[in-house]
Amino acid sequence: MISKLYSAALLGVEAFLVEVEVDVTRGLPSFNIVGLPDTAVQESRERVRAALKNSEYQFPMQRITVNLAPADIKKEGPAFDLPIAIGILIANDELTQVYDNSFIIIGELSLNGRIRPVSGVLSVALMARGKGINNLIVPQENAREAAIVDGINIYPASDLRQIVRFLNEEISIPPFYVNKEELMSHKDEYSVDFSDVKGQQQAKRALEVAAAGGHNVIMIGPPGCGKTMLAKRIPTILPGLTLEESIEITRLYSISNLANKRDPIITKRPFRAPHHTISDIGLIGGGAIPKPGEISLAHHGVLFLDELPEFSRSALESLRQPLESGMVSISRALRSVTYLSNFMLIAAANPCPCGYYGDPEKQCTCTSYQIQKYRSKISGPLLDRIDIQIEVPRLNYKELVNRKSDGEISKDIRTRIEKAREIQLQRFIGRSIYNNAQMSRKDIEKYGLLSNDAWNLLTQAMEKLKLSARAYDKILKLARTISDLELKEEIQTAHIAEAIQYRSLDREYLI
Repeated sequence: MISKLYSAALLGVEAFLVEVEVDVTRGLPSFNIVGLPDTAVQESRERVRAALKNSEYQFPMQRITVNLAPADIKKEGPAFDLPIAIGILIANDELTQVYDNSFIIIGELSLNGRIRPVSGVLSVALMARGKGINNLIVPQENAREAAIVDGINIYPASDLRQIVRFLNEEISIPPFYVNKEELMSHKDEYSVDFSDVKGQQQAKRALEVAAAGGHNVIMIGPPGCGKTMLAKRIPTILPGLTLEESIEITRLYSISNLANKRDPIITKRPFRAPHHTISDIGLIGGGAIPKPGEISLAHHGVLFLDELPEFSRSALESLRQPLESGMVSISRALRSVTYLSNFMLIAAANPCPCGYYGDPEKQCTCTSYQIQKYRSKISGPLLDRIDIQIEVPRLNYKELVNRKSDGEISKDIRTRIEKAREIQLQRFIGRSIYNNAQMSRKDIEKYGLLSNDAWNLLTQAMEKLKLSARAYDKILKLARTISDLELKEEIQTAHIAEAIQYRSLDREYLI
């Protein structure tokens, strides 16, 4: 007898429908799975066999053939265990209920019949809704994640016997629902705050400008000056995530098996800080079975690269294309997948290998050659994509021991940033541009409305400081963001002056 039911598999961040066909016929006992299964799928034969027997169901001692269609796409992972087991029971008349293919079933089986969680459930739920399939059976631990998607019924499964009885209509399982408004109500709650940072008023202001316009930042300063502490607090001043943005991030974490089963949807902007020994694949994504890298896990959030010159040159250069396009494409012999990677790059570096070049209190021990070699690890094309370059000086003793907070709380800063972002969304409405950092040269000319005094100041700065053409564009983008923060339509002299300060490293460090 032949049975057919639906399951799903992942191809990158997207899920696709898989027909699980099971044929049980007379012949020498065998159990074969065809349709380009990987090792994990092949091993499901033993898991299914043990789960059926330990759940007190008869395992047919006949010729069993399982086909996973479409047969020309590789199937990966243990999520086919449950549909294969159900298919065998239907083909062996253990399931008397006629199966109408109105369900998608996914789940990994343990040897005793318990159903384990799998990755990528959110993508499967979105695919099911798109296909018009209204019922989805998932492992109990994955139910909250799948229930984020409206328009389909999510049935949590704890063990094989429960699902068999449910499909035989012996018991009922109520569909699982979550309150998305309640989940999103905690999106602005953080354990850290910008008011925690002592001093560093200029750096705080620069990061506010960066957050308002989506600009990338590099901070240069001696060890212990607070670069990492500042970077960790940037998500607290970014605008809150929308539900659509949260779903995009959660899908990436789900397929990477990093989703929190208790908090099914990611409501806070990601902050990823990989170690400088990370490989190119770990940073960008890839592998034999392509998975998202750190830049994709930082989507709609912050990617913090501490000790930037210590990262491998190839890893840093691989950032150039994702920084421009907001996505990364990974091509392999049999497939090509694309992951979203729209993130803010926050980099930190010491001024030299020992970290104390230019420090007023500690003497630098590096030679000129060592300093030049250290700085040259950061290429010009990568720096082209970093709008703000700031120095973060050492804190003095009085600032460090001051117990009274001298800074604004993150909530107040975020309010200003949200207003500036709203202006930018209205400015670029109908286009695939969402902030000032994404402006092209034509956009800069169109929206860079300078007063006469501001234009004169910019001209003098270009001539006296000998700034490059790229610095000219960056200054105008930054000035546009600063004027948006002040709710001004025209760029004033003060806006240009502040923007020039954020490019001072062009002269000192990066030439």
